[in-house]
Amino acid sequence: MTPAPLRDRNPKCHARKETVMRNLLCLFLLLAAVVHAQPPRGKVILISLDGFPASALDDPKLPVPTLRRLMRDGVHAPLTTVNPTVTWPNHTSMVTGVPASEHGLLANGTILRTGAWPPVKVDPYIDKVRMVRARTVYDAAHEAGLTTAHVDWVAIENAPTITWAFREWASADGPLEQEMIAKGAITPADLDGFSRANILFRDQIWTRAGEYLIRNHQPDLLLFHLLTLDSAHHTYGPNTMAGRTAMAFVDACVEKLLNAVHAAGIAGRTTFLIVSDHGFKAYTRQIRANVALREAGLGDKAYVLPEGGTAFVYISDDALIPRVRDVLIGVEGVDRVIGAAGFSALGLPLPETDPQFGQLLLSAKDGYAFSGATEGPVIAAMPQTGGSHGYLASDPDMNAIFIASGYRVQARGKLDPVSNLDIAPTLARLLGVKLPSATGKALAID
Repeated sequence: MTPAPLRDRNPKCHARKETVMRNLLCLFLLLAAVVHAQPPRGKVILISLDGFPASALDDPKLPVPTLRRLMRDGVHAPLTTVNPTVTWPNHTSMVTGVPASEHGLLANGTILRTGAWPPVKVDPYIDKVRMVRARTVYDAAHEAGLTTAHVDWVAIENAPTITWAFREWASADGPLEQEMIAKGAITPADLDGFSRANILFRDQIWTRAGEYLIRNHQPDLLLFHLLTLDSAHHTYGPNTMAGRTAMAFVDACVEKLLNAVHAAGIAGRTTFLIVSDHGFKAYTRQIRANVALREAGLGDKAYVLPEGGTAFVYISDDALIPRVRDVLIGVEGVDRVIGAAGFSALGLPLPETDPQFGQLLLSAKDGYAFSGATEGPVIAAMPQTGGSHGYLASDPDMNAIFIASGYRVQARGKLDPVSNLDIAPTLARLLGVKLPSATGKALAID
């Protein structure tokens, strides 16, 4: 005789088991929905075209077909910059998401006190761990187990969180350079005296390095930087044939990277962010503020470090600040002399908290730029129009470019201006890593 099935002798216990099972099922379904909602992590390539003004893209005849295609397929916007509007501070803001007062880059290198005269010098060769005071997105990516690479990025010397590096001053003894030589991607002759070679050649080699990294290593994050356009704008000024030719050249370099991504079979999961670090202004007259100080009898007591459209003033005795201010505000071409009370609003540090910075900040009028010269006239007419940056970030001529295209980017055309403090959080979001120290916000590009 078959026994009757056993019944749960405790109905309340049975009910609790059913409730637990239902809750577990709901939790499983919720987690599955969350996982499904999160797109798979892709690869990200950040390309910086140094010195590309936002206003240049307003010209429909500008010969940049690759950038136009990326703009059409994604989003683009003017990119506002941080003070000082020079290369290393703005590149560092784009990978940290914080202003110069926090990440510590105020020039194209670390500003060191010399204990002599002049009282400061700029050293670009200091290791990243000593130079950059804020957490970077490539630090976060590396700590999350992702691979990272850079080609000619800045403030990144000997960074322990970079997997592969092709430096600005590349040489045949670098690990990646040696690997490329062994594979026939470059030759030792290409790197002989590399840092002294013309900038067009160096951009070509850096592009070759970018292609090699994409094809052979496929880093999760690649930081890539080209310099030809910046050099052309400095020499000939913006809105010139030389500048437009340089734009066409860097556009062709970007196309090579895109082609390498397609050849590597990773186009369907690669996001491109194309940026620049600052815009440009034309100038025809140089301000030699150190000559003005010498003529006023202050040449051994105050020193001006030029940054193009702005300059830092270092004064040996704070009691001399009013006198130095009076001398400099009377110099032709000087627009403003800003004291410490105005630094924080500009995203700049106080000299007592950061010895890199001086007691005063100078800004130039349109058509003028600061020079570090200590001889000759106070105001020098240029033999031809030149170009400079470094002007206050509030000047729309300092706006840079921002283009996003590829994986996870919707084609939504032109956006309102965005801040370069938002680049690092956007990179972090695309890579699925955390960067809570950033003051910028991830851009809604998908």
